[in-house]
Amino acid sequence: MYSEILPFSTPIDVIRAKQPVGVILSGGPKSVSDHDAPKCDPQVLQLGVPTLGICYGMQLMTDMLGGRVAPSPHREFGFAAVNVREGSTARLFGQLSGELRVWASHGDFVATAPPGFDVVATSTNAPVAAMEAADRGYYALLFHPEVAHTERGKEILRNFAFDVCGCTGDWTIQSFIDESIGRIRQQVGSGRVVCGLSGGVDSTVAATLIHRAIGDQLQCIFVDNGLLRLNEAAQVVARYKKLKLPVHFVDAADVFLDQLAHVTDPEQKRKIIGAAFIDVFEAEALKLGSFDFLAQGTLYPDVIESVSVRGPSATIKSHHNVGGLPDRMRFTLVEPLRELFKDEVRAVGRDLGIDKEFLVRQPFPGPGLAVRIIGALTRERLALLQRADAVVAEEMRRTGWYERIWQSFAVLLPVQSVGVMGDARTYEFTIAIRAVESLDGMTADWARLPHDLLATISSRIVNEVKGINRVVYDISSKPPSTIEWE
Repeated sequence: MYSEILPFSTPIDVIRAKQPVGVILSGGPKSVSDHDAPKCDPQVLQLGVPTLGICYGMQLMTDMLGGRVAPSPHREFGFAAVNVREGSTARLFGQLSGELRVWASHGDFVATAPPGFDVVATSTNAPVAAMEAADRGYYALLFHPEVAHTERGKEILRNFAFDVCGCTGDWTIQSFIDESIGRIRQQVGSGRVVCGLSGGVDSTVAATLIHRAIGDQLQCIFVDNGLLRLNEAAQVVARYKKLKLPVHFVDAADVFLDQLAHVTDPEQKRKIIGAAFIDVFEAEALKLGSFDFLAQGTLYPDVIESVSVRGPSATIKSHHNVGGLPDRMRFTLVEPLRELFKDEVRAVGRDLGIDKEFLVRQPFPGPGLAVRIIGALTRERLALLQRADAVVAEEMRRTGWYERIWQSFAVLLPVQSVGVMGDARTYEFTIAIRAVESLDGMTADWARLPHDLLATISSRIVNEVKGINRVVYDISSKPPSTIEWE
């Protein structure tokens, strides 16, 4: 189904003009009682189309329609058990009944449903886990059906979209590609586009899509910042040659590593890397001629988790490819993937004919391994992490787990501990292994990797990477943790 994500402050006339067949009020980090809580125009609830409130959206719907929202005695972050009431005829749940294992992330709850609403599901900590007033087109869930960890979540959303809203499901990835190519051609005209390639899925798909649209008007630049995985720069360059993308390679490792020497603050690392990338990129672009547009593989989670242009989402971390371009770089941005999530980008890549080798690559942070070295970044510590991370990747691929989960990697901790090797005392660093399952990176749960696999990874790292004598496994979910450590 085609959908658009709009900020809460969108004027009601703009929403009406789009003639939506349904509206979803999303979750969010605020409480409806906060003085700066994001509240849409009340007329959104009077559009005469089905409306689904999710988490904060449910609380907002409750508040606006005469119910009562209160702080929950027991906050829920992570898995929760929801019981669909026996004999319920709730349209949202369809044939679902009994207990569902869902993903919750809230500190407030609905203490009293608005007048005219039926409570159709409860949980241990929430007397109103789901409610609806079907005759008025109102539906609401306190949990998140959109995350991969909610059982039957996709089915619940499908019930809303198809059965309640009457969608037909005729929007396809191919239609997105065709529309994007048209938009890119219209935006660029006869201008030239420069694109920064990282070697990851996002920038690769964006560049391929733009190249499909404008051909030789695109010039790509791949900057090796020295913070890539072991031997990654050479591997990426070889892959781009197979794709026949016009790529200019730049070895700028010394520029980045010199500026990052001994920097410990994660946000400072990101800002240094972002600024250095812009300097290097700008200098190389000048060598290649004049350009009118800058292409980026920005995805919607990048926007949400940075300083959001869509609304007051909580800033979790800054992203070097979202905003922040200096005024001197007078490029107009071309961001064809800005409204997509990672799974959708991979689907676009498949339809564009990009090799599976690129598309199955796990997400890699823009600042690279700098944000996986906790504390001071030195060349020696970087070399330790690169070797340890290579072991993780090799074993995950060997056992087939690499493609089964969202992300797996090593983190170097600023922790040294006593060990014993060959009857001699050691005092060396610790590696943390992070492996998570997710659909879009917005929420994640730690992967239940086999103990034998973890044992092999640990043994190989300790034996093959001199300077590491201890390996631990991170079993935190997002939220409350993030996937990356910095």
